[in-house]
Amino acid sequence: MPALSGTVHVVDDDAAIRTALDSLLRSLDLQVCCHDSVESFLASAAKAADPGPACLVLDVRLPGINGLDLLRASARTGHVELPPAILVTGHGDIPMSVQAMKAGAVEFLIKPYREADLLRAIEEALARDRQQQGLRRELADTRQRRATLTPREHEVLQLIVAGRLNKQIAAELGLSEVTVKLHRAQVMRKMGQDSLAGLVRCITRLDAVQSGTATVHPSR
Repeated sequence: MPALSGTVHVVDDDAAIRTALDSLLRSLDLQVCCHDSVESFLASAAKAADPGPACLVLDVRLPGINGLDLLRASARTGHVELPPAILVTGHGDIPMSVQAMKAGAVEFLIKPYREADLLRAIEEALARDRQQQGLRRELADTRQRRATLTPREHEVLQLIVAGRLNKQIAAELGLSEVTVKLHRAQVMRKMGQDSLAGLVRCITRLDAVQSGTATVHPSR
């Protein structure tokens, strides 16, 4: 197994399990934050400033909000943004595992699980969060770049993304083709793109996220 890096949030109301996982994961040079309830985890996560990759090892049966309900609420509403989650339980069955995976869990493990299975799931979860963080940075950059466009450049951009040719854009906006080409070059420069495919891809992805038809959260 390659070296792991990141933060693992362990949410389990069993103190012995929290202690064992804390010891195991710290021996692998991972950062570990242990919590005895979902409420404790959420309060801690709201204050966290570490931008590095993270994942969640989440027990299903917990006092108050249970682990599966938290994951389902995040998937359904998007109001709670979670790192990739591994659900664990001592009382699981096939229907519960199906629900967990539908809610976005990276893995569903039955206690007592094998240490190797947990570590493999953590590796996958941290890799997924690392990838998602990269995507979020790309989306933020695209959003900031688009905000620098003039109103006319916005119009040209939308028509480019819609697949219009320069001649069609010129006719629709009442401009000359030469002017459209100039606006198009400015759009490409400001958006930091050197190909039409790259421009369309980044704008389409951003519009999908902003409209709610796509998400950048692996747990949703």
